[in-house]
Amino acid sequence: MIKHKFTVTAARGMLPLLAKELAEMGIKDTKEEPGNIRFMGSMEDAYRVCLWSRIAIRVLMPIAHFSATTTDELYQGIHDLPWEDHIDAEGSTIAVDFNSFRSKIHHTQYGAQRVKDGIVDRFREQTGERPSVDLHQPDLRINVYLKHNQAIVSIDLSGESLHKRGYRVANTPAPLKEHLAAAILLTAEWPRLAKQGWGLVDPMCGSGTIIIEAAMMAADIAPGIKRDYFGFLYWKQHDKDAWQQLKAEAERRRHSGLARLPVMTGGDADAKAVDAARENIAEIGLSDRIMVEQRDLLDWPSQAKSLPASGLIVCNPPYGERMGDVSELHYLYESLGNIVSQSFPAWRTTMITDNESLGKFTGLTLFDSTPFDNGPIACQVLCYRAPRPISARTQPQEAVISEPEPITEVTQVYELSEHAEMFANRLKKNLKHLGKWARKNKLECYRLYDADLPDYAVAIDMYGEHAHVQEYAPPKSIDPEKAVQRINDVMHVIPQVLEIPASHVVLKLRQKQRGTQQYEAQASQKQRMKVTESGLNFWVNLTDYLDTGLFLDHRPTRQMIAQQSSGKDFLNLFAYTGSATVYAAAGNAKTTTTVDMSNTYLQWAQDNMALNGFNGEQHQFTRANCLEWMQTAQQEPKRYGLIFLDPPTFSNSSRMEGVFDIQRDHVSLIKMATNLLTDDGVLLFSTNRRDFKMDNDALTDLIIKDISRATLPKDFERNPKIHYCWSITKTS
Repeated sequence: MIKHKFTVTAARGMLPLLAKELAEMGIKDTKEEPGNIRFMGSMEDAYRVCLWSRIAIRVLMPIAHFSATTTDELYQGIHDLPWEDHIDAEGSTIAVDFNSFRSKIHHTQYGAQRVKDGIVDRFREQTGERPSVDLHQPDLRINVYLKHNQAIVSIDLSGESLHKRGYRVANTPAPLKEHLAAAILLTAEWPRLAKQGWGLVDPMCGSGTIIIEAAMMAADIAPGIKRDYFGFLYWKQHDKDAWQQLKAEAERRRHSGLARLPVMTGGDADAKAVDAARENIAEIGLSDRIMVEQRDLLDWPSQAKSLPASGLIVCNPPYGERMGDVSELHYLYESLGNIVSQSFPAWRTTMITDNESLGKFTGLTLFDSTPFDNGPIACQVLCYRAPRPISARTQPQEAVISEPEPITEVTQVYELSEHAEMFANRLKKNLKHLGKWARKNKLECYRLYDADLPDYAVAIDMYGEHAHVQEYAPPKSIDPEKAVQRINDVMHVIPQVLEIPASHVVLKLRQKQRGTQQYEAQASQKQRMKVTESGLNFWVNLTDYLDTGLFLDHRPTRQMIAQQSSGKDFLNLFAYTGSATVYAAAGNAKTTTTVDMSNTYLQWAQDNMALNGFNGEQHQFTRANCLEWMQTAQQEPKRYGLIFLDPPTFSNSSRMEGVFDIQRDHVSLIKMATNLLTDDGVLLFSTNRRDFKMDNDALTDLIIKDISRATLPKDFERNPKIHYCWSITKTS
């Protein structure tokens, strides 16, 4: 993977938050400087920052560094760069941002003009054409930073400030910028509170920026998901495939995250502000999830009983800078403090103000103060403890919340509906029977529930003390609110029935996937855990991918591989995380060969083998397009006594030539695989395409035995079409 240098800029006080974001994205090779963080990474890393950072302002990719003590040197240095590698001359647009620090060229407008001249003149000399200038949304934005007479030339991959999310269609006077709202919420630890089911109220919501940013965090919605413009979209070196994969990942995370959105509401005394907030909320697609109403501050106590017991009140109250005499504002702060103390005693409070002394009028206990700039105004974000945190003595069903120590989980009192009680009863029944069966067979991982009740269309798989929940996408005919209510029921019932912490329940949306989408990352937590199956150990990851790394329905097939592999050369094609290879090695296979196109999963396969002590040259791992690899292997002398072939149903991956479809292409695929068998060898072929039909007439030279029923485990009996499987041998 090719790595590049990138620079990510942020506003004053926000670099620590940005550094944490980058670390959570898996970006490790970083260096913090005044106003920015530099890192080494892939183009996909840079795209991920553009799409997912809530704090970053710009993502720059340096392409040149040269000395420029005069404008002529600046012009020549720019002129000598190969701009034709980045943009075409005809029909394209550019813009230049120029900044100078302690350099002889200090006139930024003239500096930008000379940079533009250098680019344009190079194209004129080469082609007779030139790009035009578009200061708004150019095809290519160039950033030049002159520091101590040294010019750093960068491509601006963001194109325009990343705080522009794309959802702001209506404004109020002096609105809070999106990245500042995000910084306020991160400082208040909102993402962690949201995961624990805390509510959120913004009683002075203005155009809704804080509450929208809070909802996007809680629902795992990428901040850049609504943007239709980035600086890399028309860049000649743009990696379209990487970008499309990231966008698809973001869509899946959004769908899954919406089901976890806690209670969120806002209000404002100004009717025009409420209208603006509603328009912006509608634009981001959250009108059915966020309630905003015209309401005076003093009216909020009447809403307390309808809100969760614990939550976060967050707001951007008026500043003395903008609204009359500061002395008049202390009544506002005093009222807010009284409302919290009397009506929301278990709620934290966070606000931003340009006058920290005003916060004292709330009467609340301050535990954190962080400086940020709101435009030209130096401000502080003030975080206050809950006046009376929920106590385990007074609320037995809820955990103790200590302020400001690390937050423990809070389980809100939740009244189950009649339908939810039915779901809970079914789950208890399944746990009694399947749990006993799993213990008897020494299985840590098994399917506990699979859409047994139509209203609760989820699959629940147990991985030790963790539950992996996959929500099947509901039909369009299903009322969205009802679908959300059902999944909320599910997420409350599971911890109660299984007696596990809510943090051990992972929810994902399961849709029909195309090609390798089933293997793509959908989060960036990079957390994996060890599980045991049939005495063998495997690494699984419940959070980062649509699948966990271990297909539970293939358990009998893996056991069959162990039984048939002794003394044989074993080949695992489209190997994924290599679980079949582990079973073959455990069955005393002579050699194993594991082939997959993904570096990530091939390394995972090696880790699984090492976890079980299977090392050595007899175990080979090959990164390759399996179709191309099989074609090449036809010419090699080696043949295999046992082959496992479990290809994707469909693939249009950029790393594969053409489009692969299992129904259309299975005949040629099976023929290639059987050509690699020894005379007495066996091919185990499997697919999870529900409407798959084996073309026996085209494979009359092979003996094909349907073993689908024999490879269906007890915990998948409700879903006999989970996969099909055949044992295929050559005719004698």
